[in-house]
Amino acid sequence: MHTQGKKYQTAFHKKILPGAMVTRKILHIDMDAFFASVEQLDNPDLRGQPVIVGGDPAGRGVVAACSYEARAFGIHSAMSCARAHQLCRQAQFIRPRKERYREVSRKIMEVFRRYAEKIEPLSIDEAFLDVTRNIKQIPSATWTAQAIREEIYANTGLTASAGVSCNKFLAKVASDMNKPDGLTVITPEQALPFIRRLPIRKFYGVGRVTEQRMLGIGIKTGNDLLRYSRQDLVNHFGKPGHFFYDIIRGIDHRPVCPRRARKSIGSEVTLKKDLQNREQMLSILARIADQVAEALTAKKLLARTLILKIRYENFITVTRCRTSGSLFTTQSDMMAHIPQLLAATEAGRKKVRLLGITVTNLHPQGKQSPRQLELPFPSFAREITNTEDIIFF
Repeated sequence: MHTQGKKYQTAFHKKILPGAMVTRKILHIDMDAFFASVEQLDNPDLRGQPVIVGGDPAGRGVVAACSYEARAFGIHSAMSCARAHQLCRQAQFIRPRKERYREVSRKIMEVFRRYAEKIEPLSIDEAFLDVTRNIKQIPSATWTAQAIREEIYANTGLTASAGVSCNKFLAKVASDMNKPDGLTVITPEQALPFIRRLPIRKFYGVGRVTEQRMLGIGIKTGNDLLRYSRQDLVNHFGKPGHFFYDIIRGIDHRPVCPRRARKSIGSEVTLKKDLQNREQMLSILARIADQVAEALTAKKLLARTLILKIRYENFITVTRCRTSGSLFTTQSDMMAHIPQLLAATEAGRKKVRLLGITVTNLHPQGKQSPRQLELPFPSFAREITNTEDIIFF
C-alpha cells in the first residue's frame, strides 16, 4: 500500500450547505511534486535527495519544480536557481524533460477517463473530476478518489493527492491539505465551518498581493471575510470580490468542464543578462510578438486584450495591459501598443531580467466577434504587481 500509513483527513463540523450544492461529488487530483518525482522515479540515485528541475544554478534560470526534500530548505517554484543553490548546496539540478512529463501525464489522464466522463485538466499533472455519476458506479466519492490514486501509483509509480468535496473550490483546497500522498474529504456538513476558519492565504485564487491587501483591511480568515458585503468586496478587489462573497457562503456552482476554452496565448524570455536599454527591449519584444502572432494564426484565434509582462532584476514582476476595440491579430497590431505599455513601467530606470507578451479575451477567426465602441476615456495601463493575482475562472 503506497499511502505509507497516511490516514484520510477530514474536517468535523455540522452545518448544511444549500441543498443544490449537496448533490455533486467533485474530486481534485494533484500529482505530488510531479516533474521532480518523475526524475526521482527514472533515476533511483535521486530518491530521497533534494531535486530541482530548472535551469543552470550558475546561470539565470528559475526553478520549474522541486522535490519535497528541496522544499524543506525553503526552495519553491519560480525562485532563481542561483538562490536555490545558495539555500541547498547539495541539491541536484536537472534540466526539464517535457516530453517525458507529457508521456507520464497521458497515463494519468487515461486513469481519470476510466472513472469519470467529466474531467477538467488544469495542467499537465492535475484535474477536476465530477464523479457524481461515475463510470464504475462507485457509490462513494472517497472510495473513487482512493481507487484512482492506487491505479495511478500502479501505472506510473508516482503518488497523487486528492481532495473530495461538493464543489470545485473545496476540492481544490482539500487536495493541498495533506500532501504528499494524501486524501482529504470535506463533506457538505463540514463545508461552511471549514471555509470560515480557513486562513485567507489558503483560499484558492488568493495570491500574495491579494493576501496582503486583505490583511491590510483586517481579513485574516474566512470569518473575517464574512463581515464584508458583496459591494464592499467588489470595491476592494474588483470582479474577484463576487467570487469571495459567494465562496465564503459555500456557493460555487462552477461545473467541471471537459473542454475548457483556451483563455490566453503568450511567450516570454528570461534574458541572458539584465537589460536597461529600452530599444533593445523593444527589439526583443518584437520577436516575442511575432511568436505570439504565429500562435494565434495557427490556432485560428483573434485577441482583444494585450498584456506586457516585465520582471525586474530584483524579481518583482509587473504587467501592463490594454483592451482594444480592435482586434490583435498580427505582430504590428501588438507592437503599435507595446512601446506605450513599456513606457508605463520602470523598465530602463530599473534593469529587466524577463520580458513577455500574452494575449487574452480570445475569439475564433471567421466568426462575428463582439466589438467595443471607442469611448472618450483616456487610455490606461493597469499595474498588477504579481501575475498570480490575475484570476481566471
